[in-house]
Amino acid sequence: MERITITLTTEIAALVRGAVETGDYASSSEIIREALRDWRHKRIAAEHNTAQMRAFIAVGVEDRAQGRVHEFDVNDIKALGRNRSSGDDQG
Repeated sequence: MERITITLTTEIAALVRGAVETGDYASSSEIIREALRDWRHKRIAAEHNTAQMRAFIAVGVEDRAQGRVHEFDVNDIKALGRNRSSGDDQG
């Protein structure tokens, strides 16, 4: 293992000491390792979400290039939604 020194705010340091004192963690290092694992998982998830969004955008760009995207009137869409929610539209 490699030793790294970090600086924490007084508030965070107190939380870390408290978690060790109550027995929730065996050491402050254990807390930091868990926090870094959580951070790594969040980063991986964010990268995955970004990749998904880029793929969706690529599909949209391709649809537009292939002529599969058409102009629309937002007011027509709203009226259609109102009609469907009121039961006026049977289609």
